[in-house]
Amino acid sequence: MINLPVPFSLWMQPTKRSNLPRSLLAYDVSVPGAAELPLSRMKELLQEVFDREVISTFFEGGEPFLREDFLDLVRYSTPNAFTIVRTNGTLVDRDVAKALKDASVGVACVDLEGATASTHEALVRTPGAYDRTINGIRSLVAAGVPTFVTAILNRINAGEMQALLDLTADLGAEKLGILRLYPLGVSRRHWDALSMTLEAQTAVLDALQTPPDVQLMRSWHPSDPNCCWQMAAIDAYGNSIGCPYLRDFANYGSVVDAPFMDTWRNKKYIEVRSASVEGACTDCAATDKNRSGGCRSTAYAFHGRWDAPDPYCSTMNQGVDLTVLPDWLVHHPAGPPSLEDADR
Repeated sequence: MINLPVPFSLWMQPTKRSNLPRSLLAYDVSVPGAAELPLSRMKELLQEVFDREVISTFFEGGEPFLREDFLDLVRYSTPNAFTIVRTNGTLVDRDVAKALKDASVGVACVDLEGATASTHEALVRTPGAYDRTINGIRSLVAAGVPTFVTAILNRINAGEMQALLDLTADLGAEKLGILRLYPLGVSRRHWDALSMTLEAQTAVLDALQTPPDVQLMRSWHPSDPNCCWQMAAIDAYGNSIGCPYLRDFANYGSVVDAPFMDTWRNKKYIEVRSASVEGACTDCAATDKNRSGGCRSTAYAFHGRWDAPDPYCSTMNQGVDLTVLPDWLVHHPAGPPSLEDADR
């Protein structure tokens, strides 16, 4: 087993706030009055990992462009690491797109949850959001920023995945990333309306026809790697959570005042990064030979164990119905647990 002395990648969340606060697909619940990390502290944390040769950074919200100093953070990152920005696109105009291009951002990921305005806006629950997101994508592509469209597969938009793939091509974006639905934050409250069986998800994915000049990314079998071995993540309030998809399940300590590397050495964090999964899918393990067993977030969500198999892989599903959440998870609070609870 590999236990890295430093992470390869850092995910950082400038804010949990969103300008689409009613979205059914929100994984965060913003805490009123909670202090976000100031720009100066985020730069210090970035420099800490840059000094240890981290190779990539990923900024996401909430909606990161709600912070007026977000572009300053991006400009600090890009000379030091391959930098990815994820946004809902509604605040991206020609000037913002040009600023990202001038900063040499590696990729901009834009969330578009349906091929039509009716579907997208049924999910984000904000009238006019579809056109603003489309305009954001067009601005990024026109500015020459490598642009990926991202969508969370769910019961409401499943019938539009092929149309969304075709739209991605028409918009000039390079890739459509179809993401699984995670039982996190607001989305967990709407699980009955959004979730699909694994068989239904697989049928949608298997039917897709990828147009020329567009790539399709998916994280189901046989491309379901365990990424936790090399990941680090810091949320908007300074909690070290390991991976963005562990935001409701993990807490390895605060970096508000302490070095990030103190949390990297947390015993529970090491345990999660080193977890060995019995019966791991060999096909998915071939995607990333350093770790197997699939995504740790959905494994933990449905089994309550860090060494459990990921039920989103058809080989490792073991009869788990993905439309039914375990009893313990139904009323589990959003946001990182306390350090005491996370250590159990």
